Amino acid sequence: MELTRRNLGKLAVATGAVAAAGTGVGTALSRSADAAATWKTTGTAVPALAGFDNQMKAFMQARGVTAGQLAVTYKGRLVLARGYSTSTALAVQPTSLFRIASLTKSFTAAAIVKLVQDGKLTLATPVTDILDITPATGLTRDPRWSSITMWKLLQHISGWDRDVSGDPLAKDATISRTLGVPMELQHADVIKYMAGQKLDFAPGTKVAYSNFGYLLAGRVIEKLTGLPYATYVQQKLLTPLKIKRITQGYTIAKHTGETSYESQYTAKTVLDMSGKTVAAPYGSFSMRLHDANGGWIASAPDLVRWAKMFDAPGSVLNSTSLSHFWSKPSTGVNPDGWYYGLGWQVRPTTGGTGRNTWHTGSLPGTFTIVVRTYNGMSWAALFNRRDDASGKSYGDIDAALWTAANGVKSWPTTDQFPTYFP
Repeated sequence: MELTRRNLGKLAVATGAVAAAGTGVGTALSRSADAAATWKTTGTAVPALAGFDNQMKAFMQARGVTAGQLAVTYKGRLVLARGYSTSTALAVQPTSLFRIASLTKSFTAAAIVKLVQDGKLTLATPVTDILDITPATGLTRDPRWSSITMWKLLQHISGWDRDVSGDPLAKDATISRTLGVPMELQHADVIKYMAGQKLDFAPGTKVAYSNFGYLLAGRVIEKLTGLPYATYVQQKLLTPLKIKRITQGYTIAKHTGETSYESQYTAKTVLDMSGKTVAAPYGSFSMRLHDANGGWIASAPDLVRWAKMFDAPGSVLNSTSLSHFWSKPSTGVNPDGWYYGLGWQVRPTTGGTGRNTWHTGSLPGTFTIVVRTYNGMSWAALFNRRDDASGKSYGDIDAALWTAANGVKSWPTTDQFPTYFP
C-alpha cells in the first residue's frame, strides 16, 4: 500500500539529499506540462511561493492528475494552502478531503506513544501480552510471535515481509477462502489468518515494511482504551490540536468535501462475495480494514498542523515521547543514514544537528507525502491518483517540492493557521 510498493530498503526518497543539492529537478516537469489542460487554483496566492504552484501544476498536468492539494509551513507558520484541479468537474479547496493512505501510520504510532506516556504499556511490551493471537483450528502459532514488541511493530522489524509472503491487507479473497468467512473481512479475520502463518524472519533481524503490523497496533489501542481506534485518536490527539476535519474514510461513500479518486485499473471487489469488477479505488481494498495503517482522510493544512506537533513538546506529547519517534531501530539503518522510526522515516542531517522526517502514502486513487525539514520548513501534498498512462513516477513530487522550497528568496511572515483552525 505504501512506499510506492517498493521494498523499504530500496526506497530512494530524495528528502534530505535534495536540500543540500538545490538542483533544478523541476525543470523537466515544467517542459512536459500540458498547456491545454484546464487549470484551477483555490486558496490565497502567495507570489513569493509561486514556485510551489508551478511545480504542482507541472506535476499534475504531466500525469493527468485532476485533483491536488498543498500546504506549506515555515518556522511553524502556515504560509501556503492551495487546492488545484485540472478538471472542470472539480473545484478542489485547501480544505477538501483526500485519502492519505500510509500517512495514517504517524497517527497510529503517536497513539501508541501517547498510551506509553500515560503508563498503559511500554514499547518493549510484546503484542501477545495484549492481544489474543489464536490461529484457526489445527494450526500452531509461530513461537517467535512472543518476541514481537511494540517497538518492532512500529519500526517494521516484526517478522513479516510482503516481498516474501505477500501483504495480508491485499489477500482478502485468500483469507476468505482459507477461513471460510465472507468478505468484507473484519480485522479479527486477518489476525486469525496471520496467526497460523509462519513468520518470514526472526523479529528484530530485518526491516520489511508491514501494513499488518500497524493493523495490530490499531487493535492494541482499542484493547487498552476500550474505544474504537478512530475515536481514541480524535479525542486524545486531534482535538487538542484543534484538528476537526480528519476522519476515517469510506471505501465507496464520500464525506462532505471529499474529492473523487481515479485509476487506470480495475479489480474484483473485496467488499462482498459477488466477484464483480470495480474501479480500483472503489472496492479493490477495504478502507475499514486499513483503518490504522491507511484509513484516514484529511486536508493538506490538517497534515502540516499535525506535523507541527512533532516540532516541540506540547499538550499532547512530552519531550521523552517525541524522542521515541526518531529512535534508530536495531537493524535497517540504510547506508546513507536514513531509517524508519515510529511512523516516520528519518534522515539525520550532516553533523547530527537536526533531521528530515517524512512519509509517503499510496493506494489505488491516492498518492500523498508529508515532509518535515531540519531548517523549519514542512509541506504536505495530496493527489487523487497514483498511476496513469504516462508511466511517470509519482515519487518525483518529493524532489519537485524541495526544488520549490530551495528557490524561495523570502519567506512570508504571515500565518494562515488561524484561518483554517479558528
